[in-house]
Formats: sequence, C-alpha cells, structure tokens
Amino acid sequence: MELLRSNLSRVRIPEPTNRIYKQECCITFDTPKSEAGLFIDMNTFLAFGKDCVGWNFEKTGNPVYLHIKQIKKPVPEDRPLKKPTLLAIGVNGGFDNNETEYEETYNIVILPNYVTLPFPSVELPEKVRLAVDAILLAEGAERKEQVALWTADKNQISKYAMDLQQIDNGVIIPPSGWRCARCDKTDNLWLNLTNGVILCGRRNWDGSGGNNHAIDHFKETGYPLAVKLGTITADLEGADVFSYPEDESVVDPLLAQHLAFFGIDFSSLQKTEMTTAERELDQNTNFDWNRIQESGQEVEPLFGPGYTGLVNLGNSCYLAATMQVAFSTRAFCSRYYMNQSLKLAFDTAPADPTVDLNMQLTKLAHGLLSGKYSVPVIQKEDTINAANSTPIVEGIPPRMFKSLIAASHPEFSTMRQQDALEFFLHFIDQAERINSGNPKFDPTRSFKFGIEERLECPSRKVAYNRRHDYILSLNIPLHKATNKKEVEDFHKLKAEKKAEGKEISAEEIVRPRVPLKECLESFSAPEDVHDFYSTALKAKTVAIKTAGLTSFPDYLVLHMRKFVMEEGWVPKKLDVYVDVPEIIDISNMRSKGLQPGEELLPEVAAGGEVESKQLLADEVIVSQLVSMGFNCLHCQKAAINTTNAGVEEAMNWLLSHMDDPDIDAPISKEAQSTEVLSSYVDQSKVDTLVSFGFEEEIARKALKASGGDIGKATDWIFNPVASGSSDMDATSSTAPVNDAPLPDGGGRYRLIGVVSHIGTSTHCGHYVAHIYKDGRWVIFNDEKVGVSKNPPIDMGYLYFFERLDN
Repeated sequence: MELLRSNLSRVRIPEPTNRIYKQECCITFDTPKSEAGLFIDMNTFLAFGKDCVGWNFEKTGNPVYLHIKQIKKPVPEDRPLKKPTLLAIGVNGGFDNNETEYEETYNIVILPNYVTLPFPSVELPEKVRLAVDAILLAEGAERKEQVALWTADKNQISKYAMDLQQIDNGVIIPPSGWRCARCDKTDNLWLNLTNGVILCGRRNWDGSGGNNHAIDHFKETGYPLAVKLGTITADLEGADVFSYPEDESVVDPLLAQHLAFFGIDFSSLQKTEMTTAERELDQNTNFDWNRIQESGQEVEPLFGPGYTGLVNLGNSCYLAATMQVAFSTRAFCSRYYMNQSLKLAFDTAPADPTVDLNMQLTKLAHGLLSGKYSVPVIQKEDTINAANSTPIVEGIPPRMFKSLIAASHPEFSTMRQQDALEFFLHFIDQAERINSGNPKFDPTRSFKFGIEERLECPSRKVAYNRRHDYILSLNIPLHKATNKKEVEDFHKLKAEKKAEGKEISAEEIVRPRVPLKECLESFSAPEDVHDFYSTALKAKTVAIKTAGLTSFPDYLVLHMRKFVMEEGWVPKKLDVYVDVPEIIDISNMRSKGLQPGEELLPEVAAGGEVESKQLLADEVIVSQLVSMGFNCLHCQKAAINTTNAGVEEAMNWLLSHMDDPDIDAPISKEAQSTEVLSSYVDQSKVDTLVSFGFEEEIARKALKASGGDIGKATDWIFNPVASGSSDMDATSSTAPVNDAPLPDGGGRYRLIGVVSHIGTSTHCGHYVAHIYKDGRWVIFNDEKVGVSKNPPIDMGYLYFFERLDN
C-alpha cells in the first residue's frame, strides 16, 4: 500500500472530457477477455495488454494501472434468437451476434514488479478509489466512437404528417383486390394519403418492382405521403410510409386517422407485402448473395497466420474486404509486419498511439498476420462434446483503425455502408501521406502507375497528357458478350413469363458474359473528344484520344464500372459476369510516347499569347444584353464568366455582380483563363444533378471536373477515379510527371484477390474478399475465414493482380 501511496502523483481522476480506453489495447487487439486481461494507465487512461504494458512504463514512467479481467458467464441453451430488422451486423436491430456475457474483476497493479492490490477495497487511497470509479462509470472512448446514429435506418417523423391535407373525394379503399390506377400492377402498390389514389412503386435497377407511377403522381401533384398497401396491420408501427419530398421512409403519427379517412379498418388487415427495409434484407436469400458468400456450402474454417477475420463494426464490410487484400500483398505485409515491430511503432508514436496511423496500421497488420488472434473457439463451451463441436474464429475488431482512417473523411466516419473503391483510394492516400518522407518504404508505390493519353486533332498534330493513378477503371462493353444468343433467349422467356404474370426464378437468370480482355481493350480504344481546342487550327474541333500505361505497377488493381446512367438519367447496375483468367498480359497496353514523325501541337500561338486557354465573349450574347441597357464591358465580363452559356445565364451573373469593386476594370487575359472560368458552374445543371439524388457539393465538383457537361459529370460521380483530368484543351505535356521513378516491369500478372459486392448500389449490400493464399482460394467474409470451394471470380467489383517476374 505504501508503494501505491508513493506513486499517487502519477494517478489522475479523469475529467468528463478525457478519453478513456478500457475495451481494447492501443497497440494490440488484447481485451479484458484476453487471458491476461487489460491494463489501463491511470495517468493517460490508455489501455495496454500484458505484452506491451511494460513498454508503456518504459516510455512514460507511469507505474499505476487498473487491471480489468472478464470471465465468461454460462450461456443458457434456450437463448431466443432475435429477428433482424436492419440490413446490418453488430448493431442494434441487426443480425444477432449471440454475444456471450462476461463478469468483470478489477485490481490495482503497480509496475515494474506487478504488485497487485484488490479493488474494491476501503484500504485503497481515496484518490485511487475515485479514479477507478470514474474510469468504470465512464463510457469508453472506443464505444463513444461507435455511437454514431444509424440515420439510414431510424425513421423520423415526417414534417408533412401532422398537417397533411386530405381531399374528400368520396374514395373508399377496399380491404383487398387493389390495382394500380395507371397500369395492371397488383403488387408493390402505394396509397397516396392525400387523395386516395393507388399507384405502383419505383422500378428497381434490375427492371423489377413497379412502373414509377406513384412517384410520377407526386411530381405532378406534390402530394407528399404514401403508405404501402400490404404492410398495414393492427400494428401500425410496421406500416411502410414514404415521404417523397423527404425521399425516405418516415413515421406518420396520425396514420390511423389518415387511413380511416379512406374507410380503411387497419385492425382487420393482414400483412401481404414486404416493407422497403425488409425487401433489402431479403437479398440475403437471393442467388447472387448466397454465391458471393458461398452460403449453403460447408466452408472449412482456417486458422493461423494470415487467416484472421475482421469483426463487422456495423456495415464495415467494405473496410474488411479491402484491408484483407491490401495486407495480403508483399508491399503492406513487409512495411507494417515483417519490417516493423509493434514496439518500434509504439516507441516512435506520439504520446497517444491511437491517433498515429503508422501505429494503427502496424497494429492491424500484426493482428491480421501474426495468427495470435486466429485460434479456434469451440461454440457453446461444450467441453464434453468438443470433438464434435464446430470451431469458430472470433476475429478482431478494427475500431481504432477505422476511427483514425475515417477522421479526415465524413462518410467513412458514419456507420453506413460505403463504396469499397472509394475507401481503398482514401486508404492509399492516407498511407502515402505518412510515408512521404521515406518513399523507399512507401507500400502505396507498389500500386502506382502512369497513364498517358494521346490526342490527335484533324491537323494530324498530337498532344500528350500524363497522370498517375492507383486504379485502372474499366468500362464493361456489353456488346462484346460471348453468350449473346443465350441472353436474347432469356429476355424472350422473361417477357413471356411477365405476360403470364409469372416470375423468373434465380436459376433461370442468364447474364451477359464479357471477357476481361474486352474491358482492357476498351480502355485503350480510340475515343472522340469533342470541343477540343487545337492550337494548330486555332479552333475547337473533334480530337481522337487513345490511352496507355507508361509503367506497370507491382500490383495492378482493376475496377469494374458496373454502375452507369441509363437514358433519362436513371442509375443502373450492370447485371453482368466478367470472365477473368488467372493470368493476364497487358504488355500491349504500354504507351510509347512521342513517336518519330509525330509533331506536337504548338503550345504558344505565333503572337506569343496562349490562346488555348483564352475565351472571348460571345458577340450575340453581348449585343442582346447591351440592347437591354447594360454596359458593354459589363456584358462582356458576364458572357466570359458564364462560358458563353447563354443570355439568361449571363444576365443572372451580371445582376449578382453589379456591385463588384472590379466590375469596371478592363478584361485581363488572366480573367479569361479556364482556371478562372472553372469556378463558374451553371446552377440549373447543379439543380439537375441534385434532383438525381446527388449532394450539391458533389454535383458542383463533378461539373467543374467535367467542363459543365451533365453526362460526363454523372459519370465522374459514379467513377471519379476514371475521369482523369478535365482540362481537355491542354496542348501538350511531354514533360514527365514530377515524381520518383515508379515500379515497372513486364506486363504479365496473376490474379491474387477479388472484392465482390452484392446490392443495388455500392452504398448498400455486402462486400466479401476472396484471396489466393498458399495455393488455394480463401474467403474472407468479415470475421469468417475459410477455404473457398467456388470463388465468384466473375462477379468481382475490384480485382487485384500481382506482376509476375520476367
């Protein structure tokens, strides 16, 4: 006790603002459930496992720790299973993880000799007792970071519900026999709560669902709320109410009153339709979902180094899948596991290792690759029948890594599903930043390569644009499918069954099969570039663009562009298989640069002025504005600053800039540069993209990146990595991109990993990784790791290839 009293100055009573770690070690994935428990530094409130608490003592000199140990409680055999209501895992309302309950024990431990004092005890100094009580009562920092609201699935009360105006038009809704008022649909029907009209719901990405009549009705009338018929029962909380202006499922507190207005007695109705949320959950049972997860097959679990799963933190499968593949590469394995110990990373980390990305990457690498946390656990703790019990792997929860890597990205900080491509690029960007001072050891360079675009105008002169990238994004040319006849026959069968009111079974579906070779060739295929300014012709014209790679990276990541915009700006996911061979050769995709006999487009006009970047005011626009009484100089500025979009756009600019201090200043060449002009975005085009469901900030960024073209902007939003530079007026750029030499070698690659996705968009559904390890394919499905019997190679979203040595 005297030893403790002599160290009281190193004990702090935590303040409400202090972050207290008590669920997981900051350096490893040890927890209070681990054999040696967890040690909380009573000065910094950081947590450490038994293997590294001594390192913290050496580094900080803090000797007093609260030791927490959790021991499992027996699990009742008849524990009931909860029915999931959310398409999520590991969150309230999601799939039940059947977590075991634990009993906690506490001790005060004093280093370096691990002197142990029991807690609670009246003999302990009051300061220590107050500090321990505060630590135990406080919500852990790990938990605080997970408490993000599940906004996507928690319905809010609609602002239109309380004052909803209903039209007394004599409509009485029968208890059954409903049909869409505009077509013959008898399912997926929605009752508009304003006028009682029954209309079908939205058409899904795969053509199923309704015919969009309910939302068309809203656009025509503005009547905001509708309830899905077939979801109304005596339990009105289960009814699916949708708000069109709010564009989400909502709660209507007056639903009983609104239904009674149209003669509906909800107490006698039976549930016959799935709600929107239930329909999303139902995808768990469809063919594609089962195939990607290899459900219904006996998957042999794997244990040991390199076979550790990642616990789903709530829609974090996008992170788990990409990280499993990343750390299966030599680049990340060497940097953060083989060549960097946990102690080295901790010694070089700042005072708080939880905010050091190098430390957390090292922690994640050692957690995944060491095998320490990949040991079989016998279900139900049945020691008598252990030989016949199914071993499972609990996996490790990447809480600290997710919190840190997402700190600079608002979307990844939420518990919503995200795009695995976007996350991988964000991860690469962050990893590159922390290794910028030592590029020799930067693992991201193994993924980096150069892209060169060649543009040829009708003058036969050429320009070259170069950039670096980490992902090769590929279109999928459906017209190159190898099974066109089978697909045509399937669509005929589908039409026949639809006419008969029958559904197509999953086994009958035939999807186009496109060879990966065709996707790669489409990347390099000639493409028309409209409105290209030729410095040779001194005019805008159509140029021919081709593309190639200036270097071949150690690891080539291919992104399949499965999400496209159909006519009418309707987002659609391509329902297609891509046939991917084990070995590919992209040698023919190497760019050759400026060739003998080729002449570059001039960068500077004869007069010495750069004309390719200059924009002159449209005389027609200027004259019309002048005729309205505006100053000629002001009108020229308005036309230039709206890129000659039209009289209305120029007038709007003029009216909002009349008081600018430089409105009467002469027009400079700098003011006419495209760099300045790029700041202007037509608001009507922004509004158009917002109406598609995109955020305004993203819409503006996309329009700027695509020169104001809505089609290209939409493509940029869905595939930003593939958009490249939007400055298509560049004359030539033969100078190499300023950077250290990139990895390069032959063009032959072997497939080593696939990230697959199932769902209607990249922001819902589920991601799974399949990785080729030790001569076999292995499935990484969150915490589950096992031998893959039928890897869905043709259903990949991201493909990872490793370059073969010559």
